Amino acid sequence: MHNQSTELKIQQKALVGLKRVPLIQNCRHQELRAGTETHTSTERDRKTEGEPRETERQTSQVTMAPLWAQAFLLVTMAMTDVQGTVEKELSPECREFLYMGTPPVGLEDHSLQKICQRYNNKPRYVTLYDTANHVPIYSAYTFKRSDGEKRVDVPWMYEPQLSTVSDTREMQPFPRGYMHRNFEDAQAILDDYTNAVLYERGHLNPDEHQADPDDKASTYTLTNVVPQVREFSAGTWKEQEHVIRKRLNNYCHGTAYVVTGITTSGNMIRRHNIDRVAVPTYLWSAYCCTDYDHNAPYDERYKFPAFAHYALNEKENNQVLELSIKKLEEFLQRSTFVDKNFQIFVDDCVPPAFALH
Repeated sequence: MHNQSTELKIQQKALVGLKRVPLIQNCRHQELRAGTETHTSTERDRKTEGEPRETERQTSQVTMAPLWAQAFLLVTMAMTDVQGTVEKELSPECREFLYMGTPPVGLEDHSLQKICQRYNNKPRYVTLYDTANHVPIYSAYTFKRSDGEKRVDVPWMYEPQLSTVSDTREMQPFPRGYMHRNFEDAQAILDDYTNAVLYERGHLNPDEHQADPDDKASTYTLTNVVPQVREFSAGTWKEQEHVIRKRLNNYCHGTAYVVTGITTSGNMIRRHNIDRVAVPTYLWSAYCCTDYDHNAPYDERYKFPAFAHYALNEKENNQVLELSIKKLEEFLQRSTFVDKNFQIFVDDCVPPAFALH
């Protein structure tokens, strides 16, 4: 038994060493700028024409290694791509971003993974991610009072929890070179947006709804963004984010819980003739704040404790419609794959004391 244990440890070390060596050699690669790419204060409007393109042809000379190591590596990679290491059940510290510690119910699918988005040793918000269509279904976060300023010095990041064997559970900047291909099966990568000229990377949890620099930085992961039509992203949807920020800044006295999500209908961004990223048909958002200013003007007061809105992700006819939580849930039941029990907030954010009346 001792010899077998020793041999197993040697094999494991050999495997770790092997996984750090590129399997494809003798090929020319353009170096991705992703590892050092940062956004500007108008990141949502940033053009992606400066990002590199995968034009070099690769040859397939495999690094020599023991057959057992190659076989074990392939099996491990296959299992990792399917399973990932995301949390099956959210921890208490991650549930703090959810009203009553409960995520939206009525969204079930084998390809949907809950991610506790972690940055700089702290959880920041929660995302439900579709690993089949490489897009977040929603991000749930707590709103922080802010002046709306954007952070401008953060590189775009990816989520190691989804598809790579990693000793970190935190989002990481995209690596240089072509190593990003090791996790592109389970999530979007920067190359997916390179030639998608009609779209830009639009946040679900926007940095202007956060105050702490690290909270702002954590929003710049591709697991928190979806393809948004440029005119929509920079126009009506951006303006609505401002409206919600000002409303919650002024009239929400306690914690405001926000869930922002999408619906899809089959439209995809393609790369190399392969469907890569689902394009949202609608974007929607809802907030819940039970401790609010009861002396606020009526046109604002009736939008508490909870309210919602949605809009069409198009160049035209993209006006934002504000409505009650219940009306939004009914709309989503007609428009997407949620079931009849779909609920964004527990009891639609009606506090227990009010529910008795």
